[in-house]
Amino acid sequence: MAWLRLQAVAAVLALVAGAGVSHGFEFHEATVEAIHLGFTNGSLTSAALVQFYLDQISRLNPLLRAVIEVNPDALLEARAADARRRTSGGRLLGALDGIPVLLKDNMATRDKLNTTVGSLALLGSVVRRDAGVVTRLRQAGAVVLGKANPTEWCNIRRVDNGWSARGGQTLVIKLALNFYYVMKINISHIGRFVF
Repeated sequence: MAWLRLQAVAAVLALVAGAGVSHGFEFHEATVEAIHLGFTNGSLTSAALVQFYLDQISRLNPLLRAVIEVNPDALLEARAADARRRTSGGRLLGALDGIPVLLKDNMATRDKLNTTVGSLALLGSVVRRDAGVVTRLRQAGAVVLGKANPTEWCNIRRVDNGWSARGGQTLVIKLALNFYYVMKINISHIGRFVF
C-alpha cells in the first residue's frame, strides 16, 4: 500500500514537472479543435505534437506501464501529415489529420507494431490487415502513436486487471482498484489514463 502511494506521488510530481515546460501551444488536455486551430495558425505541427507525447511516454511509462509499445514510424507519419497539409493549403485529410492516437493492443495493425493482446505468445506474429476501426482512424488522418497495455487476453484469462506478460501491471489500474477496495465505493467505469 505504501509503495503504491509512493508511486502515485512520483507520477504526480512527474506530471507537474512537465507542466511548466513552455511550448507555445498548451498540449495538456488540448481538444481536437484546439489542435486543428494550432495546425491552422502555425503554433503547432503534428511532428511537435507526436514528439511531445513520445517524450511524455518516455518519461512516465517506466512508472505507469500504460503503453506497451511505441510506433517507430509515428514521427514519420506526423511529418507526412504536416507535409500533406502544407501542400494542400491547410486542407485536412479527415477529422483526425495528424493527431496521435494510442490503440489498445488487441486492435490489429498491419505495420511495425505487434498485436499481442498483452501476451508473449503472440509477440512477432503478423496480422493480415488493419482492424476495421484502425483503417477508419488512418483514413481520418490519425497518427498511430503506439499500443496501450491491456489486461492480458482482455480478461479472457484470469489475471489481475491491468496486468499483461508484455507490459506488467499498469499503475493507473492498480491505483484505481486499490482506491475502490480501500474506500469501498462503487466504481462503474475506470477511465483510461490520458497523457
